[in-house]
Amino acid sequence: MTVLPCAAHSADLLALARQLPRIPRRDLHGFLDVAGGAAAELPGPLGAALDAFAAGGNASGYLLLRGLPVEDDDALPRTPDSTPAPVDRPLLAMEAMLAIAGRRLGLHTGYRELRSGTVFHDVYPAPGAHRLSAAASETLLDLHTELAYHRFQPDFVLLACSRADHDRRAETLVAPVRKALPLLPADVRGHLFGRPLPCRVDISFRGGPDEAGPVAAVEPLCGDPRDPYLGYDRELLAPHDPADAEALAVLSTALDEVREPVRLVPGDVLVVDNFRSAHARTPFTPRWDGRDRWLHRAYVRAGRDGGLDGSERAGDVVGFVPRS
Repeated sequence: MTVLPCAAHSADLLALARQLPRIPRRDLHGFLDVAGGAAAELPGPLGAALDAFAAGGNASGYLLLRGLPVEDDDALPRTPDSTPAPVDRPLLAMEAMLAIAGRRLGLHTGYRELRSGTVFHDVYPAPGAHRLSAAASETLLDLHTELAYHRFQPDFVLLACSRADHDRRAETLVAPVRKALPLLPADVRGHLFGRPLPCRVDISFRGGPDEAGPVAAVEPLCGDPRDPYLGYDRELLAPHDPADAEALAVLSTALDEVREPVRLVPGDVLVVDNFRSAHARTPFTPRWDGRDRWLHRAYVRAGRDGGLDGSERAGDVVGFVPRS
């Protein structure tokens, strides 16, 4: 199952949302603890779908929860134009859904160098944003595994939509490794599996826009050779060896061939399997009228790569450790 209709459960979901503290950022750990209790009470079909996705993913690399409760557009605040969100901002419906769905999957995690170490990110267009930023609306944000270069890479990326772009043109592209793998010749699979390649890091982890920053080592394919995890970033992977570059180009072509567009609308929560897919976002044109596209993003860790030791809490913030 890739798309799960949720409108029939609106009343139950609103009741769960009402259990949550109204000002989540005042005590985020406490807020997410309450969300964990609400996650255990999700309507059966929603909970079962999230549990199955957490346990084994699916062929498409994503799960889309559609028709969740969301405010009417007129009831929403203006789309933000700065980050982080004010600590005293009241809870929005899609933030509640992001919290509850995420807690069913694992532990929400913030990254100290990214978005001031916040756990819930507003994603909105910003003039002059760097082309690698989610805020760079008018250029393609190319295929990448989120934070592939980070030792504490999130297992899942969650995107919740409060507002779509005006023209309903923006698409999130998801490219699953399970569909790309059969397109790779055996020698390419063998070459890329378990082979660490140099990978640059995003601007947030470089120390400044003019600094090169550290270089991590990312394995494009790893784990179970029959059902591998994917580590991929079209912009940041930088192999030196021509054979590595050639094999990576074959993988890139395969990912392009299997990528699937998802057009997010208000009331959607998209859960991307960040160990088994890469994702991207197509360009769109903002109007700068306070009603531009507004998503909410969260990263969730579930320990599939051994990155959790049992002492963590939902809402923890981790520092940068490059993969090596």
